[in-house]
Amino acid sequence: MVVQRFALSLLAVATFVAALLLGPGYMLASQQVALDTDWRQADRRASGLAPDPATLTDAVVQVYAARTFGWRGAFGVHTWIATKAEGAERYRIHQVLSWRRPVVVSAYGSPDRYWYGNPPTLLADIRGARASRAIDEIETAVANYPRADRYRVWPGPNSNTFVAWVVRSVSALSVDFPPTAIGKDYLIASEGDALSGVLASAPSGTGYQVSLNGLLGVMLAFDEGIEWNVLGLAFGVDWRSPALKLPGLGRIGMAQPSGARSVDQQAALTPEGE
Repeated sequence: MVVQRFALSLLAVATFVAALLLGPGYMLASQQVALDTDWRQADRRASGLAPDPATLTDAVVQVYAARTFGWRGAFGVHTWIATKAEGAERYRIHQVLSWRRPVVVSAYGSPDRYWYGNPPTLLADIRGARASRAIDEIETAVANYPRADRYRVWPGPNSNTFVAWVVRSVSALSVDFPPTAIGKDYLIASEGDALSGVLASAPSGTGYQVSLNGLLGVMLAFDEGIEWNVLGLAFGVDWRSPALKLPGLGRIGMAQPSGARSVDQQAALTPEGE
């Protein structure tokens, strides 16, 4: 009897894990992820999502996501932050690159380039005085990222762990990450506060999440809805912009919101004359 129960439990776990892998499996089987592309020849052109600094003098902060290169793209996305100070003629890109040590890289470049063949999605866009304040906080957070010497593709810390950590550290930034941003739920404990490695605010700032090393957790927030994280794969329901969130597939329903504090919403939040 005990052996039978154990076998049934093992079968249930195996079935659940297999269900989690259906989305990534579909992405691979349907050839929506390119597996035979040479990274040296992959598309890296600008997508046109970023405003031209030659015509816009205001400060700009944007957060992007794009499917990762190769088979990993069936599971997740790579995220990065682009900033342009007021009056600046170029953007600065903040991201984590697995092949660099330290892994954090801040360099000038095209903010909205394809990520080795994969088009970017805009997750957040803030401008003006709010963006100027955010840039100061972003630069401080980037310099203080506590895992700059470590990279682990799964369950983290990785590029999504870095961007989510910076977002939580910057009061003006609010990002509803796609469920395919594997590593966003890997929480980094603050020195002297072990609980911060288990409990944290949601990246949108509209709720909270609990996570055990990015492998098991739950998030409940107004913007994100409810998300469960099992083995680093996130799934759930977004009720604000109605959609299912599924591993590999991402959102099924309304399009990914571009941040709780987008350009239009800032106008309502920013006091007159600020």
